[in-house]
Amino acid sequence: MDCAFWFPALLISEVMRGQTDLGQMPHEGVERVWLVAVAAQLLLGTALHLYRGWYCTGALDEVLRVGAAVGSTGIVVFVVNLVPGTPWVPRSVPLIAALLVGALAVGARTAVRLRRERTLRPDRQCAQRVIVLGAGVDGQQLVRAMLSDASSGYLPVALLDDDPDVRLRRVLGVTVRGTRADLGQVAAATDADLLVVADRALDASTVREIALSAVDAGLAVKVLPPLPERLRTWSTPSDLQDLDISELLGRRPVDIDLAAVAHYLEGRRVLVTGAGGSIGSELCRQIHGFGPGALLMLDRDESALHGTQLSIFGTALLDTPDVILADIRDAPTVSRLFLEHRPDVVFHAAALKHLPLLEQYPGEAWETNVVGTRNVLDAAQLAGVDRFVNISTDKAADPVSVLGRSKRIGERFVSHVAADNSGTFLSVRFGNVLGSRGSVLTTFADQISNGSPVTVTDPDVTRFFMTIPEAVQLVIYAAAIGSPGEVLVLDMGEPVRIADVARQLMGIAGRTVEIVYTGLRHGEKLHEQLLGQYEPDRRPIHPSVSQIEVPSLDPDQAQVTARSLGAAAALVHLTEPEHDLRGAVDGAVPLPRQALRTGGDRS
Repeated sequence: MDCAFWFPALLISEVMRGQTDLGQMPHEGVERVWLVAVAAQLLLGTALHLYRGWYCTGALDEVLRVGAAVGSTGIVVFVVNLVPGTPWVPRSVPLIAALLVGALAVGARTAVRLRRERTLRPDRQCAQRVIVLGAGVDGQQLVRAMLSDASSGYLPVALLDDDPDVRLRRVLGVTVRGTRADLGQVAAATDADLLVVADRALDASTVREIALSAVDAGLAVKVLPPLPERLRTWSTPSDLQDLDISELLGRRPVDIDLAAVAHYLEGRRVLVTGAGGSIGSELCRQIHGFGPGALLMLDRDESALHGTQLSIFGTALLDTPDVILADIRDAPTVSRLFLEHRPDVVFHAAALKHLPLLEQYPGEAWETNVVGTRNVLDAAQLAGVDRFVNISTDKAADPVSVLGRSKRIGERFVSHVAADNSGTFLSVRFGNVLGSRGSVLTTFADQISNGSPVTVTDPDVTRFFMTIPEAVQLVIYAAAIGSPGEVLVLDMGEPVRIADVARQLMGIAGRTVEIVYTGLRHGEKLHEQLLGQYEPDRRPIHPSVSQIEVPSLDPDQAQVTARSLGAAAALVHLTEPEHDLRGAVDGAVPLPRQALRTGGDRS
């Protein structure tokens, strides 16, 4: 095609030189010039790889090489035409013809590309109509990729950008129609289904606001991951990811250098109770990465142990000593196992945690979270454990629920044991974790996928959230920096409204369901706190980790109260502010460890 263009271009150039009668033109000279042009065009185009299919038709790199080949050909023809005895055409004709050929060649390629792109555009009836937030390089590449792949399933209908300089910019016909403040209006005008956030410079709080606005506008939300997480340097629809709910919590993960402090795990015997749970299993996975001498996984749930072992080793035969099936309520068994395995480091994650259920059965909370913790502490002392980390909860700060009270007593038990032990015994306290079994997020996700109403206790209820991996990092870090008897608390940023979380999950799912407010249940707070009223916020080592002291509580004294008042009343009495400050029950007489059990009391 490029070679063919030279002949009419030469004729037109002759006409432009003033030769208006084509019948009187010296066609023989034009033909000779054209043959020279064809030879030069083929040689130069081949040298520039123009005819080997190396470039996308109509792309900028191909257009540049077309210009180089045609321009060079024009110069060659111009020089040949100047040779004495061969002035076939006027001297200016080859140069004028080169300009015409360049225009024709580029125009033809552009037409081919436009036709091809039009045929490759997604079906307007079937594809999701997309608003792309961010008209920068990533956003423009994404729009082009969507419009050049009929199977992408995405049809961009508008761009949004807060930069006023890109207002009304067009990318393959898709216009920048405003800023993110115009999202609702643009969504209604374009009948859009999906918002794609292509501006990764936005911080978490801004993305959170955008996601809420998108949900209000009836849009699902996807994001373009940062460049290091992509397999290529350009953006395509296959790169899009669902919005990670952890990005919307308004806080950044705490920077903890575990490698610098986790040396205490290398080559040591490490035991994890509750190893089949959400926190316990992640603890096992992360501890395994630090090369312990032995990793002992204890749980009473055999299926959960199977899952944990499988996730770490890729096989789960359950026939090795590192999986321990036992109940922490069984004191003799726990002591025997500790003496048999002699762990150096213990992470105590086994607990009952569902607040409403424990409100109904406070005796079960006492047996597991109080008695069980006492049993593990006693066994750890018998076995000479060097480090002991108790997993607590933010509900232990000024507790009002059975769960919070039972975990507060556990913190105080640890403080008491730490005072009489040469090892480091401490607790770690954090809020809700994302994705744990039975968590609010998994409940919301199930409700939304089923099309059921999402149940929230109160429009204003807030909670602290963190990811499971981050919570476990804090636990491992705490064992390295904490002092005996302390409770370490992570700065979890600002609390998040649960109703907002529900709406954000709807945005991720691309589905809107009704939110039903059920009212706060017994033992629930409207707003949780990480520190109690009498717990000063002291951060001597890490700016995001508070280290607080809690009053000790002798487990033997707690036994007396439990036998005297019953489990439910004992939970309340032992965590009342005046008793919490005093740290003891006046006049209590210590009893043997076995007396801690309350028998059939489930009041």
